[in-house]
Amino acid sequence: MIMKKILTLSFLLLCTVFVAQAQEITINGKVSDTQGPLPGVNVMVKGTTKGVITDFDGLYSITASSDAILVYSFIGYAKIEIPVNSKTTINAILEESAQQLTETVVVGSRGQARTKLQTASPVDVISVSKEAINMPQLDVGQLLVASAPSFTAVRSQGGDLSASVTPPSLRGLGPNQLLVLVNGKRRHSGAQLISSATGGSANSVDMDFISLDAIERVEVLRDGASAQYGSDAIAGVINIVTRKGTDKFTANYTAGFYTNSNPDISDSNISQSDQDLLNDTDGADGITHQLGINYGTSFENGGYLNVAGTYRQNEAAIRPNISGATPYGDSYLNNERTDAQGNPIITNPELLAAQTAGDAALAAELQTDAGLLAARGLTARDISTFAGLSPSVLGVVSYDLEIPLSEMSESSFYSFGDFGYKAGQLFGCFYRRSAQTDRFNYDLYPNGFRPQMTNDQTNLAFTGGIKGKVGEWDFDFSNTFGTNTQRLGQFNTFNASLQSASPTEIDLGTHKFTQNTTNFDLSRYYPDFLSGLNIAIGGEFRIENYIIERGQEESYAAGDAGVITATEDNQQLIGPDGFPLEGLDGSPIVDANGDALVLPYGGVSSYPVLQYSPNCQCFRGFAPENEANEFRSVTGLYLDLELDVTDKWFVSGALRTEQYSDFGGVFTGKFATRYSITDNLSVRGSISNGFRAPSLQELNYSHTFTFFVDLEPFDGTLYPNSSQVAKTIGIQQLQEERSTNIGLGITAKLFNKLDLSIDAFQIDIKDRLFSTGNFSAGDAPALEPLIGAGLASFRINGGDISTKGIEIVANYSERVGEGMLNLNVSGLLSNRTFEGANVPDLNTVLTDQELEDLYIDRAVIGAYEQGVPNTQFIASATYSIGKWSGMLRGNYFGEIARIDDGIGTLTDANFPNVGEQGFSDQTFSAQVTSDLGITYKASENLAFTLTGQNIFNNYPDLYRSEERGFYLYGNAQQGSLGAFYSVRATLSF
Repeated sequence: MIMKKILTLSFLLLCTVFVAQAQEITINGKVSDTQGPLPGVNVMVKGTTKGVITDFDGLYSITASSDAILVYSFIGYAKIEIPVNSKTTINAILEESAQQLTETVVVGSRGQARTKLQTASPVDVISVSKEAINMPQLDVGQLLVASAPSFTAVRSQGGDLSASVTPPSLRGLGPNQLLVLVNGKRRHSGAQLISSATGGSANSVDMDFISLDAIERVEVLRDGASAQYGSDAIAGVINIVTRKGTDKFTANYTAGFYTNSNPDISDSNISQSDQDLLNDTDGADGITHQLGINYGTSFENGGYLNVAGTYRQNEAAIRPNISGATPYGDSYLNNERTDAQGNPIITNPELLAAQTAGDAALAAELQTDAGLLAARGLTARDISTFAGLSPSVLGVVSYDLEIPLSEMSESSFYSFGDFGYKAGQLFGCFYRRSAQTDRFNYDLYPNGFRPQMTNDQTNLAFTGGIKGKVGEWDFDFSNTFGTNTQRLGQFNTFNASLQSASPTEIDLGTHKFTQNTTNFDLSRYYPDFLSGLNIAIGGEFRIENYIIERGQEESYAAGDAGVITATEDNQQLIGPDGFPLEGLDGSPIVDANGDALVLPYGGVSSYPVLQYSPNCQCFRGFAPENEANEFRSVTGLYLDLELDVTDKWFVSGALRTEQYSDFGGVFTGKFATRYSITDNLSVRGSISNGFRAPSLQELNYSHTFTFFVDLEPFDGTLYPNSSQVAKTIGIQQLQEERSTNIGLGITAKLFNKLDLSIDAFQIDIKDRLFSTGNFSAGDAPALEPLIGAGLASFRINGGDISTKGIEIVANYSERVGEGMLNLNVSGLLSNRTFEGANVPDLNTVLTDQELEDLYIDRAVIGAYEQGVPNTQFIASATYSIGKWSGMLRGNYFGEIARIDDGIGTLTDANFPNVGEQGFSDQTFSAQVTSDLGITYKASENLAFTLTGQNIFNNYPDLYRSEERGFYLYGNAQQGSLGAFYSVRATLSF
């Protein structure tokens, strides 16, 4: 209710303006050179950060004041400036020049627009509107993976709720250490904490809800920027710039599929039956349909409206595991199961029929797993655990609006936003086999079952604001509201402790995160102070709310199915055959003398004869003790200065302070500089400190799972740090992560057509958030009254980490024949290090080493250091000629490693020390994939594109056999889905 009032008041405040005579107009035009149209040219309004990029035909549309000056720039061509002079059509012709220019960027600066080679910090610019037509990727996250080697977005192969979001990350750091902006405004994160490939869990922006068709370009600032933008910008910032009015309608339809042609891996310590399982496919899968539209219109008064939408539906791409566990078991196959009262349960009626018919051979076959599966028309695939790409449906609509207000103040009202819905059926649940007697119900699932998780998400983002001039000062007052709701559920499941009384479709609970951010920014440019000074000051007020709502009772309850309560005093637990009742393991329930157990008191005494698993299978629902409804507020102030000391020397500095209602204040600063040694060679560097506040999700998330000891269920819980359990053991409240970021680089323009940047970086982070292992009362006796025989884990400021590396970006553009050739090579060489654990003095009986191993285990450390490639390169070539355009790209993913967290018997003959006790660590070899896109423009209005991703169907290394309980392949390089091909039709007019 509070958030709704804030949103309403903010909207009313922004809308209490009147429309006056406007002075902005819309300019349309075409940019060419002597040989034809030029796509990808930057068209900027001089002295502002407003700009667009020409399309495939060199066309553009931009709004500007009638007395503005338009600046046209493109790699390898001389910049030109053309006054608008109230003209609504301006065509430009560029000439080749050694003084080449590159894309103009906005992120990382509140002053004059600069090209990416003129910035003091490294920035990548990905022109989505220009490049997407030849790209096989269908969402902005995967497109960035294919374009920027420092950017990663690892899709989950299953992983319960982790498959709901593909978390973006930069420089191998966590997804919550990357700030995402849309048109310079902070984007809200998703409601869920999800697993991260770089260690631990984190909340992340879900970039699926930003329509690819609405995006003009993406700017990736590869530098710490907390002093400029606030919390989370430790690794850097992504700024997504949406399309403005284009006076054009575009629509595209894409259909694609994964080839699902698994490689022959029978010589990799895999049995023939396992190979048969992998070969048991229905051919191509993951069939995907995507429809995108974009329409922009300009108003007579100089404003514009742009609307866009995306609809995507993908079927499952199934990559089954190769578990050899028995599906039925002897007691099932031989009709030896009984209910709690000892009555027989006929589980193999086919066997009875064969025995009645006197067919001994058939009866013998039906007493085997393979025989009964075949008799029931099932294969190993039907009862396997699924991984891969889970099926989903996504719909997003968005808009971008600007309306001039006042000629005197040059002000305008602007607004942009989006609404999205995504429904996913998530992999991540083991197949529950009929042999698992504690999860068994013949009436509901005679052959076992595969629980299927669901996540229905709605996402809303809205920004409204007024910008303009007051005297010589530019102002921008805005309010941004964002909310993400995730409704979790399961079907094809049940609560075994309720048996047939359990529903098979269950609500697990709801998570919701809401964020409202109000900004006021002022800036002024002093052109006569040295070579130009820009001053920017501003403030931010943010309110956040995180909610966990319980699921239905059956999702977390422990029922009494299988429990016998005495109906009379001294009742013996015997079956109809007069023998003691048997438990789930087939053992008779007897006392110390071997006699049937006696329940002494009628109506009171009870005994769990059949100890069925409680809770919803696969994922326990959120219970009343997990519920949360927490608020916090954040107030921030900043000062940002940018000074051109001379024409060659640029310096900038920023200071920021933020105050959090739940843990206190922080102060950050940044200094950056660039010096032009010559017209074609510059050096740049920066130093800053940053921070990341623990999110409300990290502070308040709680969940419980059930485990068994001698068939008795116990709870393991991730507790909030504010809980009594955390206080008892001595776990401290979460504090902010603090960082120091140092960068040094060079930029160069070489050989007329080549631009090059090389940047080195070092990031040190103190008190990074992790999760502990599970503590028992044996580890900490003081916990026994609170958790009994259960387990407890916590989120902690667990240790210090660092990452350092070198990033290289080179671009070359040249006319080749009658066409345009663009070459790009970019790479990342890095090293991530866990510097040490920060273990407090906890109330345990463990030794120092035992406590450290439990506080931060080696698997979490390994995931950070080696979970995603430290080395990655991308090389691409794009050539456009006449009606044809083609793109070829190669991707290199360096080695990764999986570090095990527990000692066990090593069994894989392809690795050393077979038969010994040890960790099943594994290094996955480097991988190379290739992508292809070819576009044919059939007419002025219609184009067709054929694309392929991983066209040679390269799969990563197999997991070693000890680790194949769920997944067959590693996933943090090119993924485990193989080749994806698609066709696309694009219509524009």
